[in-house]
Amino acid sequence: MNSHAHLGAFLKARRAQLTPRECGLSEARSGRRVAGLRREEVARLAAISVDYYTRLEQGRVRASAPVLATLTRALRLDEDQQGYLYELAGRSDDRPPRRRPAQRLRPAMRRLLDQLTHTPALVLGERLDILAWNQAAVAVYTDFSAVPADRRNYVYLLFSDPVVRGMHRDWEHDARDALAALRREAAADPDDPDLARLVGELITRDPDFGTWWAEHRVITAAYGTKRYRHPLVGDLTLDCDTWASPDGSGQRLMVLTAEPGSPSHDALSILTSWTAEQPARNTAKGGTPERPGRLPRQ
Repeated sequence: MNSHAHLGAFLKARRAQLTPRECGLSEARSGRRVAGLRREEVARLAAISVDYYTRLEQGRVRASAPVLATLTRALRLDEDQQGYLYELAGRSDDRPPRRRPAQRLRPAMRRLLDQLTHTPALVLGERLDILAWNQAAVAVYTDFSAVPADRRNYVYLLFSDPVVRGMHRDWEHDARDALAALRREAAADPDDPDLARLVGELITRDPDFGTWWAEHRVITAAYGTKRYRHPLVGDLTLDCDTWASPDGSGQRLMVLTAEPGSPSHDALSILTSWTAEQPARNTAKGGTPERPGRLPRQ
């Protein structure tokens, strides 16, 4: 076998190891005749034609660097698998730089979260990754500890998680603002490979993301108003304020509050009181997360 044939064999073996659900695809069709993903499913995830992908698997064409980058995302390759893919394709020099070290939560941020027992708060890092959260944030949003570590990103959840997406009463407005903040991150660090992977995956998953990303709208989202529809307490109108850490780490504390005496304030107080006594040591990156307590059934 030549190198192209080895590449094709690796692609075929890798897609057999994945399930449609892992890749965000529907499993509604019955009678699947192949293990894992079909060729047309991989082609769709990688935004290439089925004919081109078929020729890649058959060793009849040499993969370009952009195609290898999309296949890396579509087939969910780890760093070792990525290196192997680029070596088989004869493009080791085109391989993206290795991922950067994991972000570490600042102790001061952790202390702030611990003290905000009745106030929903998140710590956002580079790329709007969710680094940590408190129990009040779990009560409002979702059980972040149940989200895979590489998916704990504010923008990713807003576009792809049905629970988080569905609770936003002004989803398009909030999603566009979050995307514009992410675009601002891209301008600050255009060579960040993790940001490139995130953007590439969201472009393939959601057509709106691709359209809005191409607009190059940017904002610095320091404050605003969020309108939520919560399954337990109904509508919430909350002020959202974000404070940047003064140490240049890029970490930001995002806090949600309600006007005292308002219906939203009363609803938020009820919601957060159910989880106030739960341990708040919830850290995504740079620490060991503890599983948050669940809300009591009504």
